[in-house]
Amino acid sequence: MSEIASSQERTVNTVRVSTVKAQHHFTGAEVRHYFKTRFTQLIPTRKSIREAREQYPINPFPALKHMNWQQTQFFIVGFLAWTWDALDFFAVSLNMSNIAKDMDKSITDISHAITLVLLLRVVGAIIFGYLGDRYGRKYPYCVSMALIVVIQIGTGFVKTFPAFLGCRALFGIIMGSIFGIANATALENAPVESKSILSGIFQEGYAMGYLLGVIFQRAIVDNSPHGWRSLFWFSSGPPVLFIVWRLVLPESGAYSRRKLEEKKLAENSDKTVSSQFWHTTLLALKAHWITLIYLVILMAMFNFSSHGSQDLFPTMLTNQYDYSSDASTVTNSLANIGALVGGIIVAHVSSFIGRRFAIILCCIGGGAMLYPWGFIESPKGLNPSVFFLQFFVQGAWGVVPIHLTELAPVEFRAFVTGVAYQMGNMISSASSTIEASLGQRFPIEGKEGIYDYGKVMCIFMGCVFAGLLITTLLGPENKGGEVFVNEGRYEETRGDVAALERSSEYALDNFEFKPEVEQVENKV
Repeated sequence: MSEIASSQERTVNTVRVSTVKAQHHFTGAEVRHYFKTRFTQLIPTRKSIREAREQYPINPFPALKHMNWQQTQFFIVGFLAWTWDALDFFAVSLNMSNIAKDMDKSITDISHAITLVLLLRVVGAIIFGYLGDRYGRKYPYCVSMALIVVIQIGTGFVKTFPAFLGCRALFGIIMGSIFGIANATALENAPVESKSILSGIFQEGYAMGYLLGVIFQRAIVDNSPHGWRSLFWFSSGPPVLFIVWRLVLPESGAYSRRKLEEKKLAENSDKTVSSQFWHTTLLALKAHWITLIYLVILMAMFNFSSHGSQDLFPTMLTNQYDYSSDASTVTNSLANIGALVGGIIVAHVSSFIGRRFAIILCCIGGGAMLYPWGFIESPKGLNPSVFFLQFFVQGAWGVVPIHLTELAPVEFRAFVTGVAYQMGNMISSASSTIEASLGQRFPIEGKEGIYDYGKVMCIFMGCVFAGLLITTLLGPENKGGEVFVNEGRYEETRGDVAALERSSEYALDNFEFKPEVEQVENKV
């Protein structure tokens, strides 16, 4: 969470290392300084943009040439896991009306299954985050995918609503295991020049999963005698291929190097590797507890934005607007194409203007699109609106993987990113239920049992955009850096000092650390 200014000029091949001792008492001046810099350092200067352009190309795709074949495969298997995770989740959202009819329940009842999944994802994030940081990325990834196969097949065979809820509860735990492991697998081995664009591509695996769900819903469910169950059975197949691919790849290189360093530390301190791991864990919690709390709040706002704009949207199209299957497929597809484009573009742009500023611009742009998105029924007006709304929603989300990676300690990257993400999901878990319940207060005249979900989602998302903007504005940023915990010290390496040189000096950029310390340079 610390951002330490440096007056030295940055060279392309130099990474500065700042060692900062933990401090747990904060003066009023330090607190005031932190909040002051949230505003003074938000908007990038011409100098910072110029220096960022020296490091990051305007066209991001040539930067992918820096990746070797193994790094590319790591990214692809991580991306595929996250994409299929999203498809499995949205299988319920896309079939709420079908499942409700099949099980003789209301849409609000079925929305409880979505809430249950979001509530329990944090359990899987904790379990597999620990396993991923303790034992490696490879086998926790394979176990997660194997469990997804089993539970998706089982869900397709349930006959009762309690059994359906039970399967979704188990799915929530398994689903919670995937983000942290997949994110670490995809990004931690990538070169610095490629990480921003890869962050956007990776995060939009979520939108890609939704888009694939829409396509397979139309191609399989609408043409199968087994209805919604066929989508669950189909979705259990591809993860088997992901498992095989991951098994033939080695363990993450970044993880292996870190474990070797941990082993050396244990030998030097006469500790076992296990005791060294828990020793470092304790140090990380002491040093970063404010960071972790902030990340949970930030991810709660992000998850409110995605679930609030997506979970009930297919229901609004079919129930409120009477869209046909073809029309609904087109509109949902445009929404996810907008999400894909926005996530990739905004993530790359954040390399130049900063992570926080990029997110805030998306909140403002998304807020401007709420009225046409929530109140225009005609496809001619709704389709462009939903494209640009999801462009901004998922554009902000595109920054999330790299933003979390830069703020999370390297030693606990899978745990911190996964748990923060899933605890945010847990807090936002009632999004669809809240919207469905509030929708019942706005019945549409002349249509029994049909409610104005558009109005409810519009109001809900207005509040969410405002909350996300304020949370991001007041939060930290560590663009281009990495955080390490090493023998009681907090270390931060940076490849982008320009972002820090927006003010002449600062003593503290958070409430945890006071940088009255020595700064050294390491050649990369």
